Amino acid sequence: MKSPRAVRFAFQPLYSLHTGGVVAHEALARPGQGTVPELLTQARREGRLAEVDLGLAIAAVRQDDTTLPLHLNLSARTLAAPAAMYDDLLAELGDAGRRTRDVVLEIGPPFAPLPADRALAGMRALTELGFRLALDGLGRGDLPLGLLVDAPVDLVKLDRTVLRGLPDDQASVAVVEALLHYTNRTGTRLVATGVETDAQLDAVRGLGVRIAQGNLLAPPTAAGPAPALLTRPQTTRAAGPAQCVGDFLRPATTLPESATCDEVREVLAAADAPSGVVGVDELNRPRWSVDRTRFLVAVTGPYGHALHAKRPAARLADTPHTIEARAGAMEFLELVTDADWGRTGDDVVVVDEVGRCLGVVLVTEVVRGVAEAKVEAAAALNPLTRLPGSDTVARDVARRITIGEPFVAAWLDIDAFKAVNDTAGFAAGDDLIRELGGALTALAGGLRRMRVSHVGGDDFLVVCDVDEIATVAGALLDRHWTADGMPVTVSLATLVCASGSIRSYQEVSRLLAPLKKRAKAVPGSSWVLSRPGSDRVEVLRGIGTRGLQAAAG
Repeated sequence: MKSPRAVRFAFQPLYSLHTGGVVAHEALARPGQGTVPELLTQARREGRLAEVDLGLAIAAVRQDDTTLPLHLNLSARTLAAPAAMYDDLLAELGDAGRRTRDVVLEIGPPFAPLPADRALAGMRALTELGFRLALDGLGRGDLPLGLLVDAPVDLVKLDRTVLRGLPDDQASVAVVEALLHYTNRTGTRLVATGVETDAQLDAVRGLGVRIAQGNLLAPPTAAGPAPALLTRPQTTRAAGPAQCVGDFLRPATTLPESATCDEVREVLAAADAPSGVVGVDELNRPRWSVDRTRFLVAVTGPYGHALHAKRPAARLADTPHTIEARAGAMEFLELVTDADWGRTGDDVVVVDEVGRCLGVVLVTEVVRGVAEAKVEAAAALNPLTRLPGSDTVARDVARRITIGEPFVAAWLDIDAFKAVNDTAGFAAGDDLIRELGGALTALAGGLRRMRVSHVGGDDFLVVCDVDEIATVAGALLDRHWTADGMPVTVSLATLVCASGSIRSYQEVSRLLAPLKKRAKAVPGSSWVLSRPGSDRVEVLRGIGTRGLQAAAG
């Protein structure tokens, strides 16, 4: 069997789709003969799986010549190996000047041969050594959902087999949306792997994926990638998940807090010089930071080298600005403003929940990202009501369907709106639409689960919880609407969707269309209600009915 030392490695970068920068790279083994799975299968038959698996990781560290965060692949079976077997990997990392926090171990299939409790115990042992973890091959392998829920991971890598269906296959879109919902709720990050086409890249960006990898972006190369930018960096669209500081993360250049000025100068003077250096303690917590320009001016000025060379770099360093990775981008900007940070070009150190350094962000990049997102959001708003288009409701409906959550979808419009315009004038009609949009906005402000879209003209869409719809209907139908003094009525068509009763937003839209016609056929301000799979339509409000009834009837 070929020795892991004889295996060559290619390195493929992972890109941030917010900043366009390389955030890490993955070591991919390239045996001279056969494949890595064949190599590991033979090793398992010989009872040497963990030895060979970890030997490949050691060889990858030895062949890596960059300072980028490094992703190494491990088989899930290796999680059962005793902690002592990782000693050689730890030693190799030490010789390379790397800390375990700069290494992500990607745990890949098969998972089934190892009991979940042993797998979790192995992962926790690796996190105690300081490694960060990722679950690899999601969608291709046999990863149990229970293990996904309990695993102490920072990243989840979505396999290329799922991305092949993007952007047209709705099932693939639904899977990505469901995983984004999971990762956003848990504070982990989803990586889209195997991005091969512009359409796939646009699709994952549009859905809100924050990190991507694939031959379209950069193929694996024998040498590690330079920290170049994508030619088309882009922020998550405004309709996607809220931006957090971690979305703008860049690798940090770190040195021990005891580093001398000469050691910092050597790092800053390198060809791929970073913008700054962070001094960390033995637990990888930031203790000081230096800005490249200010530091080099200090040590290269008159007598600078003689004064500072062998002395601790901390004497020329600043107290690091730090923020947690899960903090929102707007929260980050508020902190910058409150602290009156005049040097917005400095790196801001991003830390985890216990204060360990994860990387850095630049204030200018966060400002640009938030500004771009707000421009996109403003462009998507209806100019009359400042409400978003149908995507907002469509996405919330899809999310509720994915997680099996009951909801109500509603379609609201103004009765005989053309006659309103013809009688009271277009300006009065616009004022009425603005007033209706303002009422819906106020309702959504008080009902935290309610989402509103203005789909054009006098049509509005609403999605909310079942127990919220009576409040929504009452607020809209009990109000006397007028256009320049002319009385106006509105129609509300609602579809109550139990868990599992509906398959898509498109189906909701199709079922609401005849309900809207039914509501408009009822005299006065009206409210009708139905359910998927039922021909029964309940008229809950309109002239001739006995007032507002409970929607749950």
